[in-house]
Amino acid sequence: MKVLIADDSKAMRMIVLRTLRQSGLPIDDVHEAEDGAQALEAVASFGPDLILSDWNMPNMTGIEFLNNLRAQGNQTTFGFVTSESNPAMKEQAIAGGAAFLLTKPFDAERLAEVVGAVVSG
Repeated sequence: MKVLIADDSKAMRMIVLRTLRQSGLPIDDVHEAEDGAQALEAVASFGPDLILSDWNMPNMTGIEFLNNLRAQGNQTTFGFVTSESNPAMKEQAIAGGAAFLLTKPFDAERLAEVVGAVVSG
């Protein structure tokens, strides 16, 4: 499985990547992006099977990234990994086409549970 991780924090991208690897999910390749705009460009060249995105990022937020992706007709499995836990934001994410919203902090077991429920190995 090819995964794109979008987060403006390099430390958080590293945590998400480490946790992904610990989760036991079948990860073949990972690409990182610093914001939604970079991630949107990466989707075209990288062709991920799964996108894990933060919500709050400069240049293009996670929800703007998701909306742009869906407007292009791209239906890649998309999930938010964010510190946001506002129910209205979760509703907006799901309405926009996100498969899940995973709240930080999380562990490998929780990540595997949430991601495993929406992707096939």
